[in-house]
Amino acid sequence: MDTKRLNKAIAETGYTSRRGADKLIEQGKVYVNNELAGLGVKVAPDDTISIDGKVITKKVENLYFVFNKPTGITCTTDESIKGNIISYINHPERIFPIGRLDKPSEGLIFLTNDGDIVNKILRSRNNHEKEYIVGVNRQVTDWFLQKMRNGIPILETITKKCKVEKVDDHSFRIILTQGLNRQIRRMCEHLDFEVRTLRRVRIMNIELGNLKKGKLRHFTKEEFEGMQELISDSSKTEEAS
Repeated sequence: MDTKRLNKAIAETGYTSRRGADKLIEQGKVYVNNELAGLGVKVAPDDTISIDGKVITKKVENLYFVFNKPTGITCTTDESIKGNIISYINHPERIFPIGRLDKPSEGLIFLTNDGDIVNKILRSRNNHEKEYIVGVNRQVTDWFLQKMRNGIPILETITKKCKVEKVDDHSFRIILTQGLNRQIRRMCEHLDFEVRTLRRVRIMNIELGNLKKGKLRHFTKEEFEGMQELISDSSKTEEAS
């Protein structure tokens, strides 16, 4: 069963911070299942927590965030891994990233607590666009752009045709509808190019815009409605890219 530390469980209800919860526990004001609780106690989802005799609960609403991930942050919910995205953001509710952006990459990633929406977005056959700006170690030529557009043999397959355009001598913009592992880096490596910087700037209808690196913001109403429209034909499934 999924358990968590009592102070974290209290903080997730919005009652107080983890530090505040520790103080309440030390003062003998916190009970779990009508028994006095001590520091370090772990609780399960069906345990009843009360403070000063009052049961604390919170029906958590669905949350949808845009995050500008810095390089060096790992898109994992495993908080034992140094530099994990969950500890970095430190949001009081339990949220998780939708898809991945590898550790050396930066830019747009979604986070949510809505499990139903995750597979709809990740499902590659729905052709949801993801846009990146990529810096490389060699001059971007017409030959390189044409090769990238028409498909590259990686991971025992050929990448789907995609939109690629030159930004300047050493960077290009690419729009993918696939989610192969380290796809852009592998495509470039196949052509003897090395990726120096990789930044995702758009997923479907939602753009990174001027959101500062390391910052989080809620979806706007228009963004959420636009995304819902784009994924309306997606199937809820455990199969995801």
